[in-house]
Amino acid sequence: MAGNFWESSHFAQWILDKVDLARERASDLTVLTEEEYQKVFIFYASFIQMLGEQLKLRQQVIASATVFFKRFYAMNSLNTVDPLLMAPTCVFLASKVEEFGVISNTKLINTCSSIIKNHLNYAFPGIEFPYRSQMILECEFFLLENMDCCLVVFQPYRPLVQFCQDLGPGLEETLLPVAWRFVNDSFRTDVCLLYPPFQIALACLHMASVLIGKDLRGWFSELAVDMDKIQEITRHILNLYELWKNYDEKKEVAQILQKMPKPKTQAP
Repeated sequence: MAGNFWESSHFAQWILDKVDLARERASDLTVLTEEEYQKVFIFYASFIQMLGEQLKLRQQVIASATVFFKRFYAMNSLNTVDPLLMAPTCVFLASKVEEFGVISNTKLINTCSSIIKNHLNYAFPGIEFPYRSQMILECEFFLLENMDCCLVVFQPYRPLVQFCQDLGPGLEETLLPVAWRFVNDSFRTDVCLLYPPFQIALACLHMASVLIGKDLRGWFSELAVDMDKIQEITRHILNLYELWKNYDEKKEVAQILQKMPKPKTQAP
């Protein structure tokens, strides 16, 4: 796993620097505050998760779709492509990359329409899902071009399972479900763009051990891992929870999406 990751395009091209992210976001942050920008991506990560669950996709597919989405906007302003079009495009591409099978265009569009109408109408009041199959196919080519066809995504889930197995029976059953939820939440932050997946897995395992009250300091001390990086990842996730405490998405997100930079050409 580690050897493959270090030789992959994920490591070579898609572990980014905070300075690079800040530079690419500068134009969007003239319109949105940092917090509003983060709330846009929390919203669309949740939309991708909801879309994946409705389509009965594996979590690996949903996670890869979320990473594709974040990679695109790490290099592009929000006004390049409407995120409401990019999100299902990323799900469509990830389903093929992760060998889940191609989702039918009709089913994808119908599911998006149903979610917007029945679950996210607070974010898009009076608006139907405006995109059609051909637009998703065109957007897919644009996405592939922007990612330089780097489609390999290593996720934290596999190393997390391996680390929990290394801890042995008892601890594995206790820690894995909690750490897994922390990994899921991490996709609402930038950590998948900034850190290798094994470090994210270790950070989530560390958080789970603290939450449950299991002392893993001895186990961590035996690992050749940069604990400063683990702490940085932990802070990203804790900052997300801090933001969530006072965030009422149903009341706030429609106004933020209206304020968000828009593409010059919208769907008809």
